[in-house]
Amino acid sequence: MNILKPLTVAVLAAPLALAGCVTDPMTGQSSASKTAVYSLGGAAVCGIVGALTNGSKGARNSALACGALGAGVGGYMDYQEQKLRQSLANTNVAVERQGNQIKLVMPESVTFDTNSASLSGAAQNALATAAQTLVQYPDTTLTVAGHTDNTGSDAINEPLSQRRAQAVSGYLQSRGVAAYRLTSVGHGSRQPVASNATPEGRAQNRRVEVLINPDQNAINAARQQ
Repeated sequence: MNILKPLTVAVLAAPLALAGCVTDPMTGQSSASKTAVYSLGGAAVCGIVGALTNGSKGARNSALACGALGAGVGGYMDYQEQKLRQSLANTNVAVERQGNQIKLVMPESVTFDTNSASLSGAAQNALATAAQTLVQYPDTTLTVAGHTDNTGSDAINEPLSQRRAQAVSGYLQSRGVAAYRLTSVGHGSRQPVASNATPEGRAQNRRVEVLINPDQNAINAARQQ
């Protein structure tokens, strides 16, 4: 078991402190913002806990995660967004951000064959990569939503979209994402993002979205510990 030394804490905390500095435009003097001060304290404490459980690597990861918590919900989601964008850059899975929600958009072309709910190899690889980040940031809920184009009837499209959403949820769970965080829903063709009048538009509408939202109660509880 490795014990975290004060110097190590200082090294871990320094980047957070530097990132949180603000400059007074009147005096030119730099000081730490209130958010940075909170984050710095949390990072130091969590760095110690991480070191006691997982050595220096655990200290670094814990410090970064707690630093994000100290920065608030937005900061917590910022960290995840950055990691997801980096890890999914070459997978054809789009990462979108609106407010504090992160959305992963998986087109049918990389997830399922036509009329199938069996995940492709490419989809499994992308989801396995995403799961590595999702497991590290447990204070979020995930809604997996399946969508189709308007070809065919609702009697076919809605069950298909539901099965596809469940397939994605099940795979994420198999890669370590807790089941209680996951909700699956099939929207059929009711929520198009493009016109169904063209092949290109219908292709955009056939997709699975993973909506990642902050669990405000969990984050608040973590900040109070």
